[in-house]
Amino acid sequence: MVKTLRLAVRATATVLLSGAVAAGCGAPAGKAPAPAAARQTAPAAGGPGAPASPAGNNPLSGTAWRLTEIQSMDDSVGTTRVDDPSRYTMHLNADGSVALRLDCNTATGNWTAEAGADRSSVTFEFSPLAATTALCPPPSVDEQFTKQAPHFRSYLLKDGRLYLSLMADGGIFAWEPLEAGK
Repeated sequence: MVKTLRLAVRATATVLLSGAVAAGCGAPAGKAPAPAAARQTAPAAGGPGAPASPAGNNPLSGTAWRLTEIQSMDDSVGTTRVDDPSRYTMHLNADGSVALRLDCNTATGNWTAEAGADRSSVTFEFSPLAATTALCPPPSVDEQFTKQAPHFRSYLLKDGRLYLSLMADGGIFAWEPLEAGK
């Protein structure tokens, strides 16, 4: 059952990635095309089903990051430090698209972030990501990231770093700013 599910997920990701690549022909160099779903007309702002907008005054809009560590809430697992953070990068584009480098793989999709009504909580979510599925040499956390991506629920900016938290205290992915030109 699990093997069948993995094959179905990989087939879906391959189809999504193929569609995004085909639809993105002619995209500017260095910029990943937004998946086809992201280019569809969104509902009117504030209307039913309108997505939260990452643009505007959101401090994450137009930023780039590199993954430094994964903090598990399970004491027996602890913190996993990323050997080469430059191999794990995330570009949160102002148009709501995201482009990721995950070791020897890449992924694209959309992101949203929105402050709660009381401004004490900030939600963060990825749309389903279209990702390549090459087997990267160990140690690699690419599969861990793509498996966990649907479960990100909030973020915190602290001391210039970005912390993406998984739902139900599942863990925290810590990112530092990606220097310009890298």
